[in-house]
Amino acid sequence: MKILVTAHSEGLDAPIDMRFGRGAFYCVVDTATLTCESLANPAINASGGAGVQAAQFAEELKVGAVVSGHFGPKAADVLRAAGISMFLLGESETVRDAVTRFTAGRLQRFD
Repeated sequence: MKILVTAHSEGLDAPIDMRFGRGAFYCVVDTATLTCESLANPAINASGGAGVQAAQFAEELKVGAVVSGHFGPKAADVLRAAGISMFLLGESETVRDAVTRFTAGRLQRFD
C-alpha cells in the first residue's frame, strides 16, 4: 500500500510535520518495500484552501492512506470522498516511525 506521511524534510528519517495542508513535504511510502518518494507540498503557500489542495494532491498520487497530525474538515471531506483513510501521527517522531506504527496497526484512525 502507498501511504502519504507529512514531514519537515525529505526521506524516511525526516521529522514528521503535524500539519497536513501546510506541511513542508509529503513522503509517499510503499509500505511493502519502504521506498519513499519525497515531494514538496505544492499548496504550502496557497492563500487559502491549502488542505483541500493537499487532499486533491494525495488523490492524484493514488495513496490509500494519509498519516498526519491534524486534518481540517474540508480536507477530510475530500479525502473521505476519494476513499483515502486518515490516521493521526500520535507519538511518531520520524516518517519511518510513523510507517512502522501504521503497519503495526498502532495509529489512531481519524474519523
